[in-house]
Amino acid sequence: MSMVNLSGDVRSVLAEKMAGEITLSDRHGDALRKWRSNFEVSQSDLAFHLGISPSVISDYESGRRRSPGIHIIGKIVDALLEIDARRGSLKMQVYGSILKQGILGDAVYDIHEYLSPLTVTELIRLIDGSVVYTPGVDFEKRLYGYTVVDGLKAILELSSGEFQRLYGWSTERAMVFTNISTGRSPMVALRVTTLKPGAVVLHGLGEGEVDLLALRIAELERIPLIVTCMELDLMISRLQLLE
Repeated sequence: MSMVNLSGDVRSVLAEKMAGEITLSDRHGDALRKWRSNFEVSQSDLAFHLGISPSVISDYESGRRRSPGIHIIGKIVDALLEIDARRGSLKMQVYGSILKQGILGDAVYDIHEYLSPLTVTELIRLIDGSVVYTPGVDFEKRLYGYTVVDGLKAILELSSGEFQRLYGWSTERAMVFTNISTGRSPMVALRVTTLKPGAVVLHGLGEGEVDLLALRIAELERIPLIVTCMELDLMISRLQLLE
């Protein structure tokens, strides 16, 4: 993945990216929901900051209202960034690291963001996967991207900060680990990190090959845990061609 050349401060670059993505998306409601979820801002908190009813935000996200237009989108983006600033700019720091450094090294096979999300159910179908942990899993959870990473290299070579950058622009993504034997190591790594993915895929494992500790961590973190033996290049090409 190429480095991002910054022109101006992180906030202005991020605001431009957010506003552009929402404006240009064919499904502006999904794009708006994605960024609101990324910043962990509730509909009611966003509406309060904007001085409008939460039902207006809900209508935009559900598509019941037409696209709010670039002026309103700008206000929404500014509100999300301002709320984050009041919380200590935690999300801004993460995105700043992504913008300045990119995803480096050969541990990452592919990383991609979706303008329109897919559900966990759709992901399973797409990669011919099987779910090995199901209690409490929300199969309609929206995923806004994916990262395919060499599990062994990620554990051995990436620092905690670099591991965090595997999440790209959204934690609500499928984290796909390949080159693994039981799935224990990547799940332990996820257990001790702050950010959690929307779903985990263990590539190259069958249903009976997953370590019991990995299953227990998936249960504790309520993360959908999926296995697939689909050929790696085919799996990536299917994920890339989704949109």
